[in-house]
Amino acid sequence: MIFRWIRWLSHSILRVWRGFGGAKLIPLLSTIEGIGLVIAGFGLWGFAEIADEVLEKETRSFDTVILLFLRQQQTPLLDQIMIGVTSLGEPTFLVIVTLVLSVILALRRQWIQGAVFAIAALGAAGLNIVLKDVFARARPALWERSVDVRYYSFPSGHAMVSLVIYGLIGYLLASRFKDRSGLILTLTALLIGLIGLSRLYLGVHWPTDVIAGYAAGLVWLAACILVLDIWQRRKFWH
Repeated sequence: MIFRWIRWLSHSILRVWRGFGGAKLIPLLSTIEGIGLVIAGFGLWGFAEIADEVLEKETRSFDTVILLFLRQQQTPLLDQIMIGVTSLGEPTFLVIVTLVLSVILALRRQWIQGAVFAIAALGAAGLNIVLKDVFARARPALWERSVDVRYYSFPSGHAMVSLVIYGLIGYLLASRFKDRSGLILTLTALLIGLIGLSRLYLGVHWPTDVIAGYAAGLVWLAACILVLDIWQRRKFWH
């Protein structure tokens, strides 16, 4: 099964890290690369664990309790706010964001950043579609939804792709404006978190869909940042 392979890979990454004593890898890798390795390992492990539970249908009670709690918090005003928030993670909007940023980076002749950003966005979207087909999980139907959704539920595409695209934007901005990096990364995390919460509030995803989307997105984002960092170092060395 795919989640068993993912679990094996994640454990292998973490074993390598522990085998080198974690900190001993830092002289061989940059700080970002070392942290990225750990993030990828934990992300893979987290996704595999959730996928295992979902396939064995052991998360239904947990998922249902959270969704019904959020259902009790709904108000007309909050409905509109959450619909607006969730639109920031819609595929059409994210395509526009990707195209606009790619053009901006190209005009600035930042070819490496532009290429990595395009690959990150396309890869996240493609991987999400593949995972949805593999797990084929039905969406929740606990109440009549106010937004129209299609296709399978696991993992959440809004959570996964938003984390990759907005996460990479946040990383690029934080790298450029180092004096404001803390604020930039905090706002980025808040936006990504709200998009995931909006999917739960609107009843279109199970909580484990969103958590798994974040876990898978984190792995892909870490991989893209590692590639970007390596390319930039090679350019500097040459």
